[in-house]
Amino acid sequence: MRSLVKTLIASCALLLSACTTVTPAYKDIGVRNGPCVNGGPDSVAQQFYDYRLAHTGQDTAGLRPYLSDALWQQLEQSKRNSTAQQLIPFDSHSSGFDSASVNSASTIPNTDARNIPLRVTLKKGDRQWRDEVLMIREGTCWAVDDIRHLDADGQTPSATLRESLAATR
Repeated sequence: MRSLVKTLIASCALLLSACTTVTPAYKDIGVRNGPCVNGGPDSVAQQFYDYRLAHTGQDTAGLRPYLSDALWQQLEQSKRNSTAQQLIPFDSHSSGFDSASVNSASTIPNTDARNIPLRVTLKKGDRQWRDEVLMIREGTCWAVDDIRHLDADGQTPSATLRESLAATR
């Protein structure tokens, strides 16, 4: 009788522990082939724009840790196929920017999100405009997957970085 009670208690404990085990969603998000930057989506996006400010040329090699694998491959293919040295439209104004401020992602309730759009306020002198950076999670890393260039009202997408890169093929 005692062994039956012990077996029953052990079975119930095992069953109960199986019900309370939670597997984090990031294990299901796949892998990342390239190097990555530490931080959440807003932190990585801000680091991307800070890097762009510090490195104003068209040398894109240093951007690899900030970009998703797919965007990086598209950027590299576009550079190989382009006959002229075209500017890569990382922001909606070709004159560049003096400062960038990425909105916080702290108000996003779903911590298991795989992609998050973040608004970015860009400034050059007295001019100010907004773009939207699309962040995705690859493995445990957040990376820039696309940039939506918003029109003058700051609401309607007028183009994206991926569309611009596809046009250079």
